[in-house]
Amino acid sequence: MKRILFVLVFGIAFLSCEKKTESTMTVSGNIKGLKKGTLFLQHFQDSTLVALDSLEIEGNGAFSFSQEVKTPELFYLYLKKEDNNDINDRIPFFGESGEIIINTSWNTFDMGPEIYGSKSHEKFQEFNDMMTNFNLRELTLIQKSGLPKFQEDSLALDSIQNLVNQNIVGKYRYTLNFGLNNGDSYVTPYIMLTSALEANPKYLDSVYKVLTPKVASSKYGEEFKRFLDK
Repeated sequence: MKRILFVLVFGIAFLSCEKKTESTMTVSGNIKGLKKGTLFLQHFQDSTLVALDSLEIEGNGAFSFSQEVKTPELFYLYLKKEDNNDINDRIPFFGESGEIIINTSWNTFDMGPEIYGSKSHEKFQEFNDMMTNFNLRELTLIQKSGLPKFQEDSLALDSIQNLVNQNIVGKYRYTLNFGLNNGDSYVTPYIMLTSALEANPKYLDSVYKVLTPKVASSKYGEEFKRFLDK
């Protein structure tokens, strides 16, 4: 009888530890081809990247983490592989409460992972995809300016520089318009803090004013407000 009672108490305690709340974020998935390594769930805390949880993986790339999330924010999956190579080892994703699936491969860990289940991350990816287009255009123009025929033609070189400047202006315009059109997204204040700090403060203030109360009171919403107050 005592043994049965002990088992019941232990089972109840175990289930209570595993109980999920409305604020629980579960991140799971598979790292194809991974035989051995350590996977970390990380985020920034007081400007320091800290590990919230870790998992030793041996022979099976499946993983799962659970974490309480007050408001959506940027998290990272960091893979410490047994290959003495620090390249392709960290995946950024916008985490929020609910089920999030991340699938990738060990040898191309951070290159095009499949991420599902986070509406915030969908917005984050939408913005990053457009930024990639701007950055590729700028890189193409810079490479073009290095060609001998442009180096020898100052007018042609000036023309390319004008295109580079227009691309930079276009990048800022897109960023600010993204903020103005997505005041209900927790991603918006983060993007303003990381991609638009050099923009005119009056435009940043306009973005802050369209944030919904929930977004304004989030982690990045409060950081954005402190920046504007300075």
